[in-house]
Amino acid sequence: MTRRKLGFWQRFAVVLVKPVLTVWTRRTWRGAERLGGSDGIIIVPNHISHADPLVAAHFIYDAGRWPQFLGKASVFRVPVIGWIIGRCKQIPVERGTVEAVKSLDKLVAALDAGGAVVIYPEGTITRQPELWPMKGKTGAARLALATGAPVIPVAMWGPERMFDPRTNRFDVRPRIPVTVVAGEPVDLERWRGATPTRAILEEMTDAIMLRLRDLVGEIRGGTPPPLWERPARTRAESQQGEAA
Repeated sequence: MTRRKLGFWQRFAVVLVKPVLTVWTRRTWRGAERLGGSDGIIIVPNHISHADPLVAAHFIYDAGRWPQFLGKASVFRVPVIGWIIGRCKQIPVERGTVEAVKSLDKLVAALDAGGAVVIYPEGTITRQPELWPMKGKTGAARLALATGAPVIPVAMWGPERMFDPRTNRFDVRPRIPVTVVAGEPVDLERWRGATPTRAILEEMTDAIMLRLRDLVGEIRGGTPPPLWERPARTRAESQQGEAA
């Protein structure tokens, strides 16, 4: 989406947010040209902080695209705020309901219209103790299989200094260094036209997450660990949770 096609509320969001981020962060952007063009793309960032959606949006906007994040449908029902978010072309997603199929239709429509759809494949901020990527959920893979849209990994490091989820520490000092790198589209060609079985979607998701993990490793340095998987709760923990 070009700058000329932005609506009033989109421009309002830019005027409100971008100056704050320009002061708050010292940015290193790389690979932004991989987000160019007017075709639909699926952007998959790593999730390390409540601050990183703002940083990701800044990067994507500077690359010349309008980011369309997925958000819980309940947020869109909040008076005023939900209306503004909708006008900014963000996408509501129903989870765990029969409406989930309609959510997929909305994502497909956004990509068909040339949108830059942002999906956090981990589904939440990583719980890996050192903030490395976790095993992913299959939503991005399912959407890629349904549309053939390229999946572009976007790795970030630095937003955890703005807000660290491990300590809940919020840092408002200016010019916090953040690095964002867009990689080459993940090679998913071997699965093109495949039936979206659970096994196929998990294979595609692992390919996406491993590429994203390695890209994060290039930013951070060192050897990234295997994709972290949250330990299954014990029977006793499950019973405690049910009693709570």
